[in-house]
Amino acid sequence: MFENKYIQQRIEKANFLREKGFNPYSNESARNTTISKYLNVNSDLFQTEEKRDETRNYTVAGRIKFFRLMGKASFLKIEDESGLLQLYVARDNLPEGFYNEIFKKNVEVGDIVEVSGYPFITNKGELSLHVSNLKILTKAISPLPEKYHGIQDKESRYRQRYLDLIMNSEVRKTFQLRSKVISLTRRFFEAKGFLEVETPMMHPIAGGANAKPFVTHHNALGVNRYLRIAPELYLKRLIVGGFEAVFEINRNFRNEGMDATHNPEFTSIEFYWAYKTYKDLIELTKEYFEFLFDNLDLPTVLPYGDIKIDFSNFSEVPLIESLSSIGGVPKEITEDREKIIAYLKEHNLEVNENMNLGQLQGELFDEFVEEKLINPTFITEYPVEISPLARRSDEKPHLTDRFELFIAGKEIANAFSELNDPLDQLGRFEKQMEAKDSGDDEAHEMDEDFVNALSYGMAPTAGQGIGIDRLVMMLTNEHSIRDVLLFPAMKPLKIEENEEDEEEK
Repeated sequence: MFENKYIQQRIEKANFLREKGFNPYSNESARNTTISKYLNVNSDLFQTEEKRDETRNYTVAGRIKFFRLMGKASFLKIEDESGLLQLYVARDNLPEGFYNEIFKKNVEVGDIVEVSGYPFITNKGELSLHVSNLKILTKAISPLPEKYHGIQDKESRYRQRYLDLIMNSEVRKTFQLRSKVISLTRRFFEAKGFLEVETPMMHPIAGGANAKPFVTHHNALGVNRYLRIAPELYLKRLIVGGFEAVFEINRNFRNEGMDATHNPEFTSIEFYWAYKTYKDLIELTKEYFEFLFDNLDLPTVLPYGDIKIDFSNFSEVPLIESLSSIGGVPKEITEDREKIIAYLKEHNLEVNENMNLGQLQGELFDEFVEEKLINPTFITEYPVEISPLARRSDEKPHLTDRFELFIAGKEIANAFSELNDPLDQLGRFEKQMEAKDSGDDEAHEMDEDFVNALSYGMAPTAGQGIGIDRLVMMLTNEHSIRDVLLFPAMKPLKIEENEEDEEEK
């Protein structure tokens, strides 16, 4: 693993340090400030005549990112999570022999050091630290990539996220913002009176959404379990039990393909609110976005590739209407099953002629509308056939009281007034089972216990899920979900290597 000659040289240096009484993997640090705080506190030196203050003493620590070694003095730059700081290390300010025998020969880029000294401003106008003491905290035996090129290969960045984070401070900012989004989301819903709960990650029945599940085996019980597709059915059981506003922020797992917006495990918030409708959730969602932008200190108009998203400009369009008003599909086609099939074929699109009208309308939407929804758009009134858990509209029984929120052509949220009629729910589950028997491996499983729960009475309720990963993509101008996941799912390296070998043959 460590046969590379450059790594071997660094291992030799680590061993040399041990021989000289310096632990190259120390567990003690006297750091008393971060780099950002150091730079902020000492910024007043720019207004002084001396441009230094030897009465001040600070101890900072960080990874060496730059090293310019000179005869009797050297300039270094170290980085911690908060920022980058220049160091001035002079031979005559360190213990006798340390500079030439220890520092010059054994300290290098990638090492983590602790330094103490006073602040001063260089002739070039950079606030720096004049080092009086230097301690090696961690000797890096693997060299960092060359500074100006960094890690160019995306696959390497995802596989070695730790190296990506070391080399790219902008990547760290993305994940810091992601963390803030999750924290603010929790704060928003708690302030609204929602209770945070935890529901099972392993389900006896795959349910809560239409998707193919991951299957695992429970040895103690001797049964298979399914990594949860969604927490929906458990959260609604809690509404039946008397909680009136609950939410959960956690992972979901779907055994599906990977692309720019799909990862097999992803983070979402799901929340359920008794005595509310999906229309109330539209207003709540607007409030949520306003809260996020106020607290993230972001402008409401953000770039996303070649487009701009105005997060303050929300609109609402029924799905069937959107097919013609946004997608350009002739209106007389949108409510006729045979005409839709013909229209899709005319556009050289594959068509499953066993699909019902609602499913075909969903196909039209996916093909002709979705990618055109740039600013936040609530698409409402979905067909019953593609909404197995949503409540039927009282005015239009073939449609549901449901919306999906789209931004930059991507679904960000899904919500509806919940179905609380146990007989209607049972009938929809039965239709889902028929679809499964016909070969739809993503159709919803029958969940008799959930239907039984509904039979005890669930208050009128509205529920919603928001995809955290895709939301962060929008806020950070990232176009692959892998760029907002610290450790995205990756194909094993050995499989990739074997495939490359086969291609060469």
